[in-house]
Amino acid sequence: MTADPDDAELIARSLGGDVDAFMEVVRRHEAAVGAYLARRAGRDAAEDLLGEVWVAALASRAAYDRSFPGARPWLFGVAHNVLRRHWRSRPAEEPRADVPDAVSGWDPWAAVDDRVDAEPVLLRALALLRPQQREILALVAWEDLTVADAGRAIGMPPGTARRYLHEARAALRDAPGMAALLTEHDTIKEAR
Repeated sequence: MTADPDDAELIARSLGGDVDAFMEVVRRHEAAVGAYLARRAGRDAAEDLLGEVWVAALASRAAYDRSFPGARPWLFGVAHNVLRRHWRSRPAEEPRADVPDAVSGWDPWAAVDDRVDAEPVLLRALALLRPQQREILALVAWEDLTVADAGRAIGMPPGTARRYLHEARAALRDAPGMAALLTEHDTIKEAR
């Protein structure tokens, strides 16, 4: 039985003219990249942006470092750049935070009352983070990347990514209202 080729091999094949190889990379990562975009730009914008990600990834695949077998961090990096262009192109009267829907998609099973109370506190705490701290935290917590892969996704060395994640977690713990929210969350969790 032959093992499925990894993403690096598929990208190499696509560079060699195998049209279906890159489509397999798209199939493997479309849901994750689409969810990443939806959490940051909303579902409507994500549909259009996802197409831009695939066009950009296809155009830049020769630059992919094939020493990494999995392309997901690289694709998140491409998506991150597409999002940055998207936000820069928006009119000044329509500002959009870079993690607008992160909390609302974070815990779909929470009780409505808990969610109504927690969402503004968490959004305010996230807004206090520097953009790179917020992005590393989101890639690790919501996109399930390792810290090194999250750093690679946004062009940052692993040590710097670890520092930003540590700083983000510390800032969240110290943000106004977060201590009470975390204590309340732990109490609810223990009661279940």
